[in-house]
Amino acid sequence: MATPMLDDLKRGYRLGWWALFLRGLLSLAVGVLIFARPLDSVAAFALVIAFWAIFTGLTTTVHAFELRSVAPHWWVLLLSGLVSVAFGVAAFYYYPGLSLTFAVVMVAWWLTVTGAIGIYAAVQENRLGLNWGWTAAFGVLSAAAGVFAIAAPPITLAAIMGLIAGFAIVSGVALIMGAFKVRSVVQSATSRAHAGMTA
Repeated sequence: MATPMLDDLKRGYRLGWWALFLRGLLSLAVGVLIFARPLDSVAAFALVIAFWAIFTGLTTTVHAFELRSVAPHWWVLLLSGLVSVAFGVAAFYYYPGLSLTFAVVMVAWWLTVTGAIGIYAAVQENRLGLNWGWTAAFGVLSAAAGVFAIAAPPITLAAIMGLIAGFAIVSGVALIMGAFKVRSVVQSATSRAHAGMTA
């Protein structure tokens, strides 16, 4: 009775180990490829944005029609989906400029809004008599980075690709280490189970 269950458990963990290991290798390869071929990676990034906009827009549009009978403002979701699809199509037509401009504007907007929130939080902390210097410094730095992101798009794109590559490499290494950890745990558990059955 115990042996078939043990075999099923080993098979499941073996598949899990391989899945983690392959995901780690793929993530590591993507990170290294971005660093090795930055221009090709930027072109691929522009394609990913266009594809993602169309995919998200189509799924949102379908979801809007599904909610039509229960949600009175379903048309807002429909409009959002149609705008996303239109942007994706336009991104293919104006490839790669529109997608890359979108990426730069989104990063700049995020940094600027984060900076404004940080400055506002620093003002509130100052009114409450709290230590506000670090919060203000973070807010000003983030807002300045947002302005710089708009002013220097090539550097912004390089920073975006560097972050993606760095994250891919770190997550790839972590996944591979996790895969080997899972493998060692499975081997240890299997050895203990066999020792218990023979005892």
